[in-house]
Amino acid sequence: MNLRLGLDWHLRARTTRMQCFMDEPRGILYLLARSFSRILLILLTLSSGLGLAQEHSPKRKVIIDQDAAGPGGTDQQSMLLLIQSPQTEVLGITVVTGDGWLKDEVAHTLRMLEIIGRSDIPVVAGAEYPLVRRKEETELWEQQYGSFAWLGAWTPRLYHPPDQLGEMPEGKPTTKPSEEDAAHFLVRMVRKYPQEITIYEGGPMTNLSLAMAIDPEFPSLAKELVFMGGSLSPKTDDPEFVNTPRREFNLWFDPEAAHNVLLAPWKKIVCTTVDISVKTRLTQNLIEQIKTADSPAAKYVGTYARLQGQYNYLWDELSALAWLDPSLITGKDARYLDVDLNRGPGFGDTLSWAQQDAPKIHGASVEIQVDLDTQKFYKELVDLLSAPVPRP
Repeated sequence: MNLRLGLDWHLRARTTRMQCFMDEPRGILYLLARSFSRILLILLTLSSGLGLAQEHSPKRKVIIDQDAAGPGGTDQQSMLLLIQSPQTEVLGITVVTGDGWLKDEVAHTLRMLEIIGRSDIPVVAGAEYPLVRRKEETELWEQQYGSFAWLGAWTPRLYHPPDQLGEMPEGKPTTKPSEEDAAHFLVRMVRKYPQEITIYEGGPMTNLSLAMAIDPEFPSLAKELVFMGGSLSPKTDDPEFVNTPRREFNLWFDPEAAHNVLLAPWKKIVCTTVDISVKTRLTQNLIEQIKTADSPAAKYVGTYARLQGQYNYLWDELSALAWLDPSLITGKDARYLDVDLNRGPGFGDTLSWAQQDAPKIHGASVEIQVDLDTQKFYKELVDLLSAPVPRP
């Protein structure tokens, strides 16, 4: 009996308190305010935590190995994209003769970094000549098998001796390159950061091959190799590839180096070929969009980017941006790659096999980019080159 009376009293008291609270509008507002404050506090805490995680998330380490002709152009613009990205840490730029002579390329790169305020990035000179191929030998080859559309530093209309500095419309640099050579720098870096560094290759592979000769573990110590090079079956009316669809300059210029690198035990290889590159174009409209920005990188591109002839492919820019944002690539394939070393008409041409057709000796399977979201690519190109230069 006493238990029942106690329960009845407790229920009446609780009901009375709730009724009084519900009858009081200020009580409802207080309850809502407390609930909202707690929710807001939770959301702010989560947001702050996510921001802190993003701020302190490790950047993607990359070494740029490039035949850095300039000013402007695909070589310099691809390097700018990698430098401009807030997600990257560019450990250094190693330079190799290709589109221009080494001395010219080093100077253009140093000056570009001065203009955008990033002279903290080391510039390291590498190979001045391919492992085996020489200019005079190539000229004899042309007499027998036909001329090349592009010979890089050896192109007759642009040629000057390698020890002379060519034109520097952007002005000569005041900073100096590293005293270390490219091959030793590459080896030292992958030893310092094993399995963390992406090697971005935008030119002939001479420096990489020399690094492998110094340290055979160099490829396996890198995180991945990303390169622009090779040509399979490009759909184009460009005369450079109509008659010689398997010839691409970066692999052709130093075929022995490319052979060594492509057969090495890389953990991952991603390739931007001529086939996908010819689906892109640098246009005056893109240049004008970039010129509207006030950033140092935009001013550099706006001043020195030039359209040359009918075909202005964004070769290296595509390779760089697709590494930064893989969603740009809408189609992929896998092939084993090598280079023709027979001293005939196909010397330096790209060789490729599907997995079931591969020869007994081959390197890692290569991810071949086949198609892309062109408009998204152009937008990201303009956005990144227009953005403020990230602080060191």
